[in-house]
Amino acid sequence: MSKEFATSKSTLDTMNLELARASSAPTPEAVTKLRTALRLKTQEIEVLHRISEAVSGNLNLEDVLRHIIDLVSQVTRGDACLLYLLDKAHEELVLRASKNPHPRIIGRIKIRLGEGITGWVAKEKQPVAIPKDAFNDPRFKVFQSLPEDRYQAFLSVPIISKSEVIGVINVQHRRAHRHTSIEKALLVTIASQVGGAIENARLYEETKNRAMQIETLSKVSKTIASNHYLDEILNLIVSMMAEAMNSPICSIMLLDERKEELVIKATQSLSPSYANKPNIKVNKSLLGRVVLDRKPLIIRDVTQEKGYNYPELAKQEGLRSLVSVPLMIKNSVIGVFNLYTSQERQFSNEEIQLISTVANQAAVAIENTKLMAETLAMQEALETRKLVERAKGILIKEDKITEEEAYRRIQQKSMKLRKSMREIAEAIVLAAEIKM
Repeated sequence: MSKEFATSKSTLDTMNLELARASSAPTPEAVTKLRTALRLKTQEIEVLHRISEAVSGNLNLEDVLRHIIDLVSQVTRGDACLLYLLDKAHEELVLRASKNPHPRIIGRIKIRLGEGITGWVAKEKQPVAIPKDAFNDPRFKVFQSLPEDRYQAFLSVPIISKSEVIGVINVQHRRAHRHTSIEKALLVTIASQVGGAIENARLYEETKNRAMQIETLSKVSKTIASNHYLDEILNLIVSMMAEAMNSPICSIMLLDERKEELVIKATQSLSPSYANKPNIKVNKSLLGRVVLDRKPLIIRDVTQEKGYNYPELAKQEGLRSLVSVPLMIKNSVIGVFNLYTSQERQFSNEEIQLISTVANQAAVAIENTKLMAETLAMQEALETRKLVERAKGILIKEDKITEEEAYRRIQQKSMKLRKSMREIAEAIVLAAEIKM
């Protein structure tokens, strides 16, 4: 039995004893007071039991938050329930879970500490209960992306873990509603008990994501160090990232500096519509900003984003959010790395860092291949020059002609037979060796 259950049971036993004593006493006020307290403690025990069943051993953060929202909604019977978690790095509260009518704005609503009623509750670590006209409270903040319903009643409590605020739970009623002491106490009880479960789930999620990032980077590094051809390497990279980030489409686009266009070089998408879409003009596209600004671009919903070139294609492919990062070699951008999601989502700093690191590794692979190709070309040119010089020497000796005439004869033969000068030179050398 947990400490909370043991404490609540002991309190309940004490109240039952006092109620038995009070029943024989002629004080109806005392009996009523004890019955109310008994009912409150009974409900608290039931809530604690339900919390334990819902979140005990569950390390999936989304599941934990959903269970909390369902529990709070059932207990308070509110018209809306929202749960915000604190992003310590940015000192802001981010909406992470909700019950109707806010399913599409998860992660989009952000509130600074001290801002609005929610921010005030987080900063002051104090609950707030407003029975009516909550929108007239000077701390109230209006969000344009929320539905236009003007909620009358507002109950907000901080979620605390290890004496630190980690989030806020809000319950709203469309009509005026007097929050009873039992409702307030139950919501405070829920908020105080779920803090540890949320922190454990967050820690597990962060650890799992970090492990995934390390594994992905390891795979990418091994792929780049392999003997595969460049096209195969880049396609392996986008496939691994698509799997790691649960992305329907991931692509690498390279910059054609002459035409000032971005051209798809690799994608794991099987969609011919996406793979064959026209090149993107750098100066006339959002992705071009990644090249020009040399920094990542994040779009919450590409189907609604002004300036996005292919919203209809995005709808057809079921694409929503996009993160695009530059492929950098020293101070030059050679392309962009794009990753789409099928649901609107917020990319964490760690995810952006992962994608940027992979993009840089892809850029290194491209640059290494380019340098290798240039080296091979130089070697080829050097070998050709040696052969031509040898062939010239043979013609000069055999035909008693000048060096210039020997070179012109090889060149003319190359043009007439439509063969390279190296091939003509090799034939001259071979013929001379046969004569020997």
